[in-house]
Amino acid sequence: MLARINSATLLGIDAVALQIEVDIARGLRSFTIVGLPDVAVRESRERVESAIRNSGFDFPIERITVNMAPADIPKRGPSFDLPIALGILVATGQVSIENLDEVVLVGELSLDGRIRRISGALPAALGAKEWGARALIVAPDNGREAAVVEDLEVYTAETLYDCVSLLEQGLLEEPVHVDPADLALDTPLYSVDFGDVKGQEHVKRALEVAAAGGHNLIMVGPPGSGKTMLARRLPTILPPMSRGEALEVTKLYSVSGLVGRDTALITTRPFRHPHHTVSTAGLVGGGSIPQPGEVSLAHHGVLFLDELPEFSRSALEVMRQPLEDGHVTIARAQLTLTFPAQLQLVAAMNPCPCGYFGDQVKPCSCTTAAVQRYRNQISGPLLDRIDIHIEVPRLTPDELLSKQVGEPSAAIRSRVIAARERQSARFAGKGFFCNAQMGSRALREFCGLDGEAEALLRAAIDQFALSARAHDRILKLARTIADLDGSEGIGVPHLAEAVQYRSLDRRLWG
Repeated sequence: MLARINSATLLGIDAVALQIEVDIARGLRSFTIVGLPDVAVRESRERVESAIRNSGFDFPIERITVNMAPADIPKRGPSFDLPIALGILVATGQVSIENLDEVVLVGELSLDGRIRRISGALPAALGAKEWGARALIVAPDNGREAAVVEDLEVYTAETLYDCVSLLEQGLLEEPVHVDPADLALDTPLYSVDFGDVKGQEHVKRALEVAAAGGHNLIMVGPPGSGKTMLARRLPTILPPMSRGEALEVTKLYSVSGLVGRDTALITTRPFRHPHHTVSTAGLVGGGSIPQPGEVSLAHHGVLFLDELPEFSRSALEVMRQPLEDGHVTIARAQLTLTFPAQLQLVAAMNPCPCGYFGDQVKPCSCTTAAVQRYRNQISGPLLDRIDIHIEVPRLTPDELLSKQVGEPSAAIRSRVIAARERQSARFAGKGFFCNAQMGSRALREFCGLDGEAEALLRAAIDQFALSARAHDRILKLARTIADLDGSEGIGVPHLAEAVQYRSLDRRLWG
């Protein structure tokens, strides 16, 4: 007898419709799974057999063939245990279920028949809705995550036996509902605030400009000057995510298995802080079947690379494509996948190996050659893709002992949101939403300069030997500063501040 069960498999961060075909035939006892299964899928034979027996059903002693169609897509992970087990029960006539073609099932089975959580429940739910399915059945730990999808009934089952009972009764139980308060995007909660930061007003201003225009930023300063503290507070002044952005971020974290049981939707912008020993695959993604890396997990958020020269040169160089294009493309022999990577890069580094080059209190102990080797770890093309270069000096004793509270994140965030709204109105229908994403055509259209401003920019290009890419970065920064100022045009003060954010790289590296 033949049974067909609907399921889903992941391809990148999206789900692909999958049909589990189970055929029970006479012959020597065997259990074969075909359709490009990986090791975890092939091992489901033992899990499924034990789960069926321990759930009070009979396991057939005949020839079992499981086909996972379409057969040309690699299948990985244990999420097919539940549909395979149900297919065997239907094919052997132990259960009779009507309208089974309207239901999608995903879930891993334990040996005693319990259904365990899987990675990628949200993409599976989005796919099920797109395919016209009525309902999705998942493990209880995946219920809230999948229930975020509207116009799809999401049910949970503790065990294989509960799943069979639910289907035989015609899905009469109440589906999972998510409290709308858990999906609120306008009031993200953070445990840190810019009001905690003492001094460094010029760095706070640079971070505000970065947040307002979506610009990348690098901070250079001695140890203990507050670089990490400042970087951790950048998400607190970014605009709230839209529902579409929140779904994209949650999909990425779902595929990576990073969505908690009690999390329905990730509503705060990601902040990723990988260690400098991270591999190239860990940073940008990889594997035989590619998985998202840190740059994709920072999508619509912040990627903070502390001690930037300590990262491997190869890892830093592969960052150039996602910074420029907003996505990562990973090619393998079997398939090529693209992961989103619309992120803000915030990097921090010391000016030299010992960290005290140019410090007014503690002398530097590094040789000139050591300083040059340290800085040369960061290539010119990578630096050109970082819009803002800012120095973070040591705090003075007066600043350290000051009891004055800094400007809170909420006040800065209100200005950033106003600037982003101006950009959204300006770029309506253009396919991008912030100044950092402007191309050459948009620069010509929205970043025109008058004679005095153009003369200032020409002088800056000559003095600092700026590249064409650096020229474009300055124009984008000037446009953002003008937006923060509420100005329609780019004036000399806006351009002068933008040039200032590009001068440090030539003083340290040029």
